[in-house]
Amino acid sequence: MYLANRAWPDLADYVADESLAVVPLGSTEQHGPHLPEGTDHMIAEALAREATERTGFLCTPPIPIGVSSHHRQFHGTMWVDAPVFRDYVESLSRNLTYHGIDRIVYVNAHGGNVAHLREVGRRLHEDGTAYAVEWMWDESIPDLIEEVFETPGPHGGPKETAMIMHIANELVHEDRLEEARDGGVVFDYDDERVHGATTFYDAIENSPNGVFGDQTDAMPEVGERLFEAATDQLVALLEWLDEQPLEDLLPEPHVEPRPDPDR
Repeated sequence: MYLANRAWPDLADYVADESLAVVPLGSTEQHGPHLPEGTDHMIAEALAREATERTGFLCTPPIPIGVSSHHRQFHGTMWVDAPVFRDYVESLSRNLTYHGIDRIVYVNAHGGNVAHLREVGRRLHEDGTAYAVEWMWDESIPDLIEEVFETPGPHGGPKETAMIMHIANELVHEDRLEEARDGGVVFDYDDERVHGATTFYDAIENSPNGVFGDQTDAMPEVGERLFEAATDQLVALLEWLDEQPLEDLLPEPHVEPRPDPDR
């Protein structure tokens, strides 16, 4: 059920029986010379919409701009500061709880959002408002990604390229795949450390065109496999979360003896 397409009485019927919402999030940032800037939020929304169509759960409109300042040197990259992003997502989530939602899945497709979504989930969990978890599509199917790609790359690589080929192939510049590979970095830059320290902050410090991996390995058919496998994982997560008693999701009480607030 896509919230933006429904009239309010339909939503009243939903919260009378259900209390789970899915929030897709991504970014609007450079993804190399071959992919659209909306790659991340397009992937997140497509997966969220498909999983909620299959299960009947509520899907909100996407949050298309995230924490992306590490791509700021490239044209068109948009971002908000991390505290602003956290506060915005938290406010949106508390808005959902006002309407009867008590469990939320953040369907995320941008690595820069992960830590901040975890922090929002912690805040909501700590005060007992709701149970909210971050879900990253590629982390749900690591074995498949390792099977189909030799160098998937952490950003703008063949895994994201294949997904967009499946979701919106008309937006992929297939004539630039070799340019993306040859102008970027094939290996995973996360392996590049100095005496154990991470010494870089921006993508451009490691890749001249901002992308990693061998984009020429991407194919629409592989993207379809990734999409279906990730959707299956998301559906399973939603169904599992829906089955959990709320009391099992909220914080555990303080161990005995409890502190005396009057002392």
